[in-house]
Amino acid sequence: MMRLFSLLGALFALGGLGPGCTLTRPGSLTLPAGSVSGPQRKQLTVLYVADLHAQLRAHPELFWREGKERIGEAGGFARVAAAIQRIRAERGGDVLVLDAGDTIQGSGAAALTEGGALIEPLNALGLDAAVPGNWEVVYGPQVLRQRARELKHPLVAANLRDAASGERLFPPYLVKEVGGVKVAVVGFTDPDVPRRQPPGYSQGLRYDGPEALPALVREVREREGAQVVLLMTHVGLAKAVGLAARVPGVDVHLSGDTHERTYSPIEQAGSWVVEPGAFGSFLGRLDLWVEEGRVVDRRWELIELTASRFPEDPKVARLVDAALAPHEAKLSAPVGHTGVTLARYAVVENPLDNVLADAIRAAGGTEIGLSNGFRFGTPLLPGPVREADLWNLFPIVNKLKTGKVSGRQLRAFWEQELENVFAKDPEKRFGGWLPRPSGMTLRFRADAPKGQRLLALEVGGRPVEDARLYTVTACEREGDAPDMVCRIPGVQEPRVLDIDAHEAVRRFLAARPRLDDALQGRAVGEDLPPVLRTQQVQQ
Repeated sequence: MMRLFSLLGALFALGGLGPGCTLTRPGSLTLPAGSVSGPQRKQLTVLYVADLHAQLRAHPELFWREGKERIGEAGGFARVAAAIQRIRAERGGDVLVLDAGDTIQGSGAAALTEGGALIEPLNALGLDAAVPGNWEVVYGPQVLRQRARELKHPLVAANLRDAASGERLFPPYLVKEVGGVKVAVVGFTDPDVPRRQPPGYSQGLRYDGPEALPALVREVREREGAQVVLLMTHVGLAKAVGLAARVPGVDVHLSGDTHERTYSPIEQAGSWVVEPGAFGSFLGRLDLWVEEGRVVDRRWELIELTASRFPEDPKVARLVDAALAPHEAKLSAPVGHTGVTLARYAVVENPLDNVLADAIRAAGGTEIGLSNGFRFGTPLLPGPVREADLWNLFPIVNKLKTGKVSGRQLRAFWEQELENVFAKDPEKRFGGWLPRPSGMTLRFRADAPKGQRLLALEVGGRPVEDARLYTVTACEREGDAPDMVCRIPGVQEPRVLDIDAHEAVRRFLAARPRLDDALQGRAVGEDLPPVLRTQQVQQ
């Protein structure tokens, strides 16, 4: 204290404390602004996409908000690149760019090249890291490894291992300094892949559960010195929200898989959970402000990548054109026509999948047709239907399979599928949206307990009889048991047909049916809105 008063006395003797300095009480000195710097606030900007599904070019997109819908041109890798570059320039380059998976599958060019056509345009986006999605294994583990080697950015996945050796295929996380902030991105992909996809896709791989995630989060905090921890998952929004309560120490969960559009972040256990839509139609922007090694403020924006807001980057557009050029003739060939807009964005029933299920049933000549509850596929506008559209709507070429199932089996199938979609416990949700029926209708309550959701089930307009056998057509899944059809086990007289789903649609459209863009009441949730766009409302 005596030293302090001696110092102050010396300052007075030299002409006072100087402009702007005041003595408020003994031992307290207030200096002018800027003379002593307090904790420095740093800004980290994270951009991320998810579920690009190989949509290299711009496409029609259906947007909905606050009860209003519109269709406009959006997406394409060249537009994604332009948006990233604009924000990079705004932030002086201090940006982390991420991809939450399902990237190299979902289009004809992707399927015809096993994802190879995506590599150069994808590398041009300047990504820092990505998580492999559930569809990244569609070409098999060896192709996945090869594509990972060709990418300029690393894949991260804490729970994906080689089944024989037990070794991780990819690092569990990325640690990088961006704008003076040390950030860690922990990757986690869907552990249900061996059941959710045709089992043959992931043969030789092992998927672990989330048990190791808390320890990994502690590791990047304590050993790697990360100031910001992001958990990037490809398990779907509902499961990501569930994980937020089980994995402490995460600042923001970056979710992928369910194509959900979170315009406002979901807060769970002090963390945020977000998901950025799909098909390159959206870009998620996360801004984090860090002081003294911790996040003190955060902001989220879901940016719609429409043609009216963002131009296309010419360089990336040329790369896309070059990647697609060898396949243009094949993919542009017409296969039919639609006089109405067909879109898939609905959890329960949609006009596009009604057409697909009808085509499958007609090809099999059965009472029932079933199509999987796929989420991918952008809207199909009135006009020609091309080969490329078939791949967008059904990007795997599986043979059709027929068989006979009892009414009791059908009830058990639908009760399980309803549980997969609407389970109260996020960990019990599984796969995509509800399967799409043709020749069959069902009514249910989504909020009812497991096994008690079905209210009515009819085939051909008549109530299903438990003991009666019904004929059904669906798709063969590589690696399934011979007596399984569309996740229905114990099917009698199973038979794989010589045609696939694409040929079924070609034949169906060749008959020039009158396509309908209205819902037909094939699946109705009595406690749900007429069109359900999201599963998250059930949380």
